[in-house]
Amino acid sequence: MPVLNPELFLPEPEPRHRYATIISVDDHLVEPPDMFEGRLPASLQQRAPRVVLNRQGHQVWEFDGQRHSQVGMNAVVGRRPETVAIEPFRFDEMRPGCFDVDARVQDMDLNGVWASMSFPSMITGFCGRVYSQCSDPALGLATTQAFNDWVHDAWWQPHRDRIIPLGITWLTDPEVGAAEIRRNAQRGFRAVTLPERPHQIGLPSIFEEYWAPILEACADTDTVVCLHVGSSGMGEIPPGCDRAIIPLAATLFSQLSLQACTEWLWAGWTVRFPNLKVAMAEGGIGWVAMLIDRLENLVERSGYGMGWDEDPAAVLRRSFWFCTIDDPSTIDTRHTIGLDHIMVEVDYPHGDSTWPNTQAVIEQAWGHLPPAERRKLCCENAAALFRHPLPALVLPQ
Repeated sequence: MPVLNPELFLPEPEPRHRYATIISVDDHLVEPPDMFEGRLPASLQQRAPRVVLNRQGHQVWEFDGQRHSQVGMNAVVGRRPETVAIEPFRFDEMRPGCFDVDARVQDMDLNGVWASMSFPSMITGFCGRVYSQCSDPALGLATTQAFNDWVHDAWWQPHRDRIIPLGITWLTDPEVGAAEIRRNAQRGFRAVTLPERPHQIGLPSIFEEYWAPILEACADTDTVVCLHVGSSGMGEIPPGCDRAIIPLAATLFSQLSLQACTEWLWAGWTVRFPNLKVAMAEGGIGWVAMLIDRLENLVERSGYGMGWDEDPAAVLRRSFWFCTIDDPSTIDTRHTIGLDHIMVEVDYPHGDSTWPNTQAVIEQAWGHLPPAERRKLCCENAAALFRHPLPALVLPQ
């Protein structure tokens, strides 16, 4: 680990006591400057995404005539709070674990995290939408494939037992997108990140037949659909709230997941493809029991259900998974949600991240749970869903 600037970074933390074996199903990789070097066809390589300096001396991504900043709040682990701002950070102002997998695994070890699945960051748009909406489809598709190749070669392969491979796909031609999912599945990818509410970013609604090839490919290959908060924008922002945009948007993460999950449920894809698995990311679990109560009311009381052979609440419990940082006030709804469908997120390196204190957070919030339940929530559910190996010793005993 390189020496970090003490003016920007807190002192290096000591390794944490391991209270539980943790698999984090929602972390992020900050795309490194060399991610696309040599990975596109020669005719397109010069137009690949690249890091440039803006007028303020910050490093930003340039692609397809647009610039995309790595907003500082997305890479704040280890930083002194007073040094964190919204403007982009340079890579030498980030902890190396943000973009270097060897350093990431070191930070996982320090935090007591056994395995991690990382979503893309700003240049990729959490779900690949930046590449899929490129003005030149050939360039966009090549960049999509190059991203996946980098994840396979540089992020997953060096630490196969510690990293869960998550890919993106081509969103503006569903047949091509399905082929990319199948290509990734054949070489070991376990999941794909899709836009949670695609109509908000100019794509067809999740209720439209457009998505059938992509979702059928996911069901056929046991590729988990991962829906991350913010992958379709942050929703409507009321006028006059400039000073409160960030806390307002962050507070409403759960509402965004509730909306997206409900739409995906009623779109009926998990009824049409019973093997399809959908995992909600960074939305917490506080809203899930409420949704289940409402779904049961639709069938038992109001009669608004759609007449499926299976109750909608049962479909939700069967086909959807949820992740949480801790949810101390609502973890006791876990039996209503389903013990097998709740997982942990660390959210490294974002502002919400519990790194390097995840072990203590889990112990404080979930210490009253029986050990067998904690093992499910902390690692066994994620290992089963993403087909990832567990260590020989799983805590707590």
